[in-house]
Amino acid sequence: MNYQWYPGHMTKAKRMMQEDMKLIDLVIELVDARVPMSSRNPDIDGLAKNKARMLLLNKADLADDGQNVRWTEYFEKKGFFVVKLNSRSGAGIKAVHAMIQEACKEKIERDRKRGILNRPVRAMVVGIPNVGKSTFINTFAGKACAKTGNKPGVTKGKQWIRLNKNVELLDTPGILWPKFEDQSVGLKLAMIGSIKDDILNLEELSLDLIRFLAADYCGVLKERYQCEESKEALEVLSEIARNRACRLKGDELDLNKAASILIDDFRNGRLGKITLEFPDIIE
Repeated sequence: MNYQWYPGHMTKAKRMMQEDMKLIDLVIELVDARVPMSSRNPDIDGLAKNKARMLLLNKADLADDGQNVRWTEYFEKKGFFVVKLNSRSGAGIKAVHAMIQEACKEKIERDRKRGILNRPVRAMVVGIPNVGKSTFINTFAGKACAKTGNKPGVTKGKQWIRLNKNVELLDTPGILWPKFEDQSVGLKLAMIGSIKDDILNLEELSLDLIRFLAADYCGVLKERYQCEESKEALEVLSEIARNRACRLKGDELDLNKAASILIDDFRNGRLGKITLEFPDIIE
């Protein structure tokens, strides 16, 4: 399956970000902690040159705790200020407040020397679709400022949000990049829900997820679905369909329904804490 999704509004959003970057002190980039590298838009590094950078490992509660630690160290070595975050529950939000002041310490000190006091830090919040930017902003602000939705493409325009006298946030639409050089990146983004499901073959996607889980998280499928995970991926999916009573008319197995159950269970953390990529493969 070829994974690609680049609606027209994303080109416009990228241009808009480019223009607004000159107003910005800090770029806060949200990534999905389950795929921290694949959920980074490579264009952002170019757009955010010479800006202070913060990286939020969002949905850290759904990811492998050990890998969260390793990814934090990996990005800190690259010069990012990093915070593990669960923007739904608010875990990690206090640390973000402190880290913004730390990341912009030099800018705040420069302002002070020039006699400019209490000028708020202006931060742009960026990230790919469905990574949780709007949920983060609403939790951070303590009120509903940004539209949210559990599907990509909810935020279509930009909006400034004044959090307090110290920080102003610029929310931006989620943008992907025009072409995935590595199709495994598209595969991982499809698994976490950053590409619209209605353009995907969920059955094929579930087979890739089964292969990954059987190799790297042995026992997870057996525990959740009482299936034998050493079999071929298609046989495992068929077993999940049988055990979850996924049937079509004529008693045929409904593999598409079984695939949806598996993917939904993964996305919502019902399979446990799982990370789909590891920093040692990147380094």
